[in-house]
Amino acid sequence: MDRLRPRHRKSFTGFTKTEIEKMEKMLEVSRETVLDKEFCQYVARAFSRYSDRAGKPVVKWTEVHNWFHNAKQESAKASKNVLELAGASLPVKSSVKPTAEEKNQDLSELEFEARSSKDGAWYDVDMFVAHRELITGETEVRVRFVGYGAEEDEWINIKKGVRERSVPLEHSECHKVEVGDPVLCFQEKDDQARHYDAHVLEIQRRMHDIRGCRCIFLVRYNHDESEASISILLYLHGILVG
Repeated sequence: MDRLRPRHRKSFTGFTKTEIEKMEKMLEVSRETVLDKEFCQYVARAFSRYSDRAGKPVVKWTEVHNWFHNAKQESAKASKNVLELAGASLPVKSSVKPTAEEKNQDLSELEFEARSSKDGAWYDVDMFVAHRELITGETEVRVRFVGYGAEEDEWINIKKGVRERSVPLEHSECHKVEVGDPVLCFQEKDDQARHYDAHVLEIQRRMHDIRGCRCIFLVRYNHDESEASISILLYLHGILVG
């Protein structure tokens, strides 16, 4: 009786683009559970049933687990890189001096914002997905913005486009703002509203009333040199990383 020839098992060649996109969303929503064996087994079974995986090898749960593990490690390295630079950063020139408590705060509690290369506006950072070193010696991080999915991730230069989250100014703090101060302002233009860097040109100090601050700030936006008179709805710059 002839011996049966061993069946050739195709080796795993990687995840498809659709599978990676789904895992990125899972990582964003279920970050604490993605390394659980049962969770990885469920994902592996689901992927193996996909029609676009026909003719390809079955996905093992260990392969899913390794992908999540590596993705979390890469994200942690990117965050650590940013935090180390933030800890070594010097405050930008500002009329508002940080308190001793602010200086000694735990770096792990810092929140960041990043400037999009698409429109030059600043958005809150949800997480740092990855990082890379350029041949110029500079470092970039892949940023995921709050409220946006993985398809909107961007590579951003740490020193030029990432900083601590800007602090919204309270009505009682308008006296802290001086002419020439850098601020982050809301700009409504062409049916779009975004936050852009600006600097204060002129201040009209007014008496406050029951509604709060009534002062008017004339600002000039850095990206298009346009000017606008705004109320207290502005932010004091966070410290630029690096």
